[in-house]
Amino acid sequence: MDAAGGRRVRRPGPPRRAGAPCGRVLLWGWALLGCAWCRRPPGAAAAGYALDDSGGLGSEFDGIGAVSGGGATSRLLVNYPEPYRSQILDYLFMPNFGASLHILKVEIGGDGQSTDGTEPSHMHYENDENYFRGYEWWLMKEAKKRNPNIKLIGLPWAFPGWIGRGQNWPYNHPDVTVYYIVSWILGAKQYHNLDIDYIGIWNERSFNRKYIKLLRYTMDKRGLQRVRIIASDNMWEPISFFMMVDSELHKVVDIIGAHYPGTKTVASALATQKKLWASEDYSTFNDEVGAGCWARILNQNYVNGNMTSTIAWNLVASYYQVLPFGRDGLMTAQEPWSGYYAVEGPIWITAHTTQFTHPGWHYLQVDGHLKDGGSYVALTDGLGNLTIIIETMCIRPPLLPFIVSPQKAIFYLKGSFHKVKILKMWYTKLGFKSANSTLFHPLPPVKVHEGMFSLNLDVDEVYTLTTLMTGRKGTYPDPPQSKPFPSNYKDDFNIRNPPFSEAPYFADQTGVFEYFVNTSDPGDHIFTLRQVVVQRPITWASDADQAISIIGGFKWVNVTITCDVYIERLGNGGVFIAGRVNNGGIYVRRSKGLFFWVFADGTYRVTGDLSGEEVLMKGMSGVRARVWHTLTLNLKGSSASGLLNGYPLWENVTLSETSHGWAAIGTRSFEFAQFDNFHVEAS
Repeated sequence: MDAAGGRRVRRPGPPRRAGAPCGRVLLWGWALLGCAWCRRPPGAAAAGYALDDSGGLGSEFDGIGAVSGGGATSRLLVNYPEPYRSQILDYLFMPNFGASLHILKVEIGGDGQSTDGTEPSHMHYENDENYFRGYEWWLMKEAKKRNPNIKLIGLPWAFPGWIGRGQNWPYNHPDVTVYYIVSWILGAKQYHNLDIDYIGIWNERSFNRKYIKLLRYTMDKRGLQRVRIIASDNMWEPISFFMMVDSELHKVVDIIGAHYPGTKTVASALATQKKLWASEDYSTFNDEVGAGCWARILNQNYVNGNMTSTIAWNLVASYYQVLPFGRDGLMTAQEPWSGYYAVEGPIWITAHTTQFTHPGWHYLQVDGHLKDGGSYVALTDGLGNLTIIIETMCIRPPLLPFIVSPQKAIFYLKGSFHKVKILKMWYTKLGFKSANSTLFHPLPPVKVHEGMFSLNLDVDEVYTLTTLMTGRKGTYPDPPQSKPFPSNYKDDFNIRNPPFSEAPYFADQTGVFEYFVNTSDPGDHIFTLRQVVVQRPITWASDADQAISIIGGFKWVNVTITCDVYIERLGNGGVFIAGRVNNGGIYVRRSKGLFFWVFADGTYRVTGDLSGEEVLMKGMSGVRARVWHTLTLNLKGSSASGLLNGYPLWENVTLSETSHGWAAIGTRSFEFAQFDNFHVEAS
């Protein structure tokens, strides 16, 4: 955990959920100690702070944004029914309504696991281009529909395997990787009329100077001069060092983007005189702690580190919550089957800045630190408008809280702001002790007397004071009540023109499962779901060696899963259905459960793990490739049995490893295979 309350660069490790650092358990521990840790003894004299533009302005403000991807974090959002899906999008993107984001950063899908799932590539294979896969295209268009001025960023986490030419590395053939990325930018415009504003290199992994220079050259040659390069979406170093010693690299990199910088920068980054961004930050459970961390980050990234943009991971927690980093989004939308969603505190913390500023405004030159803890920033459009954002957050688990105490602050408006007479005010108070927070509430305007006003600031508050008369806390009627995943769920995949390439609720964890039209089948399996990744990607995380897609309720115990399967690979092909699957995301390789496999060589296996090492039973099945078969898996209590084409194949397998988990389908390796008529019943 960094000094600002967000997490550092996300590497595989224990997922942080409600009870982990920055989660609810620690929240209450710190809240109970609030008076002892957060507050100084009262009685300190009021401190004065001047806001003056007469000596010039500070850095240009580039906006506040969020990441969809890295990965599959918006997976379940697309399956929400209307009007709830549009309401969620409004809370995220509509100006003067909710978060009112200035920037949307999306993953350039690379067919590989990138935290909570895989996102499909626009080029699974070298001779393949399809700019309608996945949901990021749709999401960017929905964002633009609500805010035509929103800025768009693309960044790869993984790459299709063909780019590496047999190596798990995207830079051995930089011309190939450049072609792949530039094709994505051009496809966004050609097929969706989307102008990409910024492009990244490789999320939290190595950069290559030759590649970056070739990317700039190629974009310029293809008429993409407006697209700016962000590097390297990792730490401040070594990119800053190399920019200082390589003048050509310095010329082509427009923005240095660091992840989880702890509100601090380094001397070499400042010496480049380039724009500095926290190009990924936050990643905290979205309760009061998450809101408090986010409030401090948004101010102090500039106050301490001169960062002019901060981008949250992630946009919306729209993935199965038990996957890594559950609910680390600005809001929560993880139940499309019920329609339930929650507008969390970080949405309204974001609004304190985004509803009253715009990219292109400038910060004022101020110190930004409050005398008794907390921070403030002030921004102007250069046309007389002024916005001030103040935060007094002390929460910082698992480290000791910041020392913040109640204080009186006097602000002096000078220069062109001296004539300001009134400031509209918006207020948030995070209720760590009572869990009853006041979020983004309008207060009576502040009257400015002869360029001066004062505020009595308490701990864990956010204020916005602004000359703008806009600002709105948007609301919709309450969504439906939360419900568990349906206990009886079927999908025959019979959709001729699906709106998205993936079937509802299936969350791919390795490989990519897409709707498929099987024109060679004259029978009942014309419309199927097909696993389409046939070569291991250039990975970002530890992808499994098997393809797997999960679905359903993580608490499911007794289940019957039935699915028609079609092995396409002769010889060593294979498929499985599974229940009680207990892992996914960056931990998918360690998944346990009960896996029922059939193989093209006529054998079957029952294993307790995805890797197939824990064999519980095996034998002959008579299954052949390129013939449809029906698999049924029954799990009840500590016993399991399996049927093939309606007839018992094995029984009396004892379950010991996992007591509950998701249902799943998958393949033995990266291979083509089809699935149809999926049905799960849970009790």
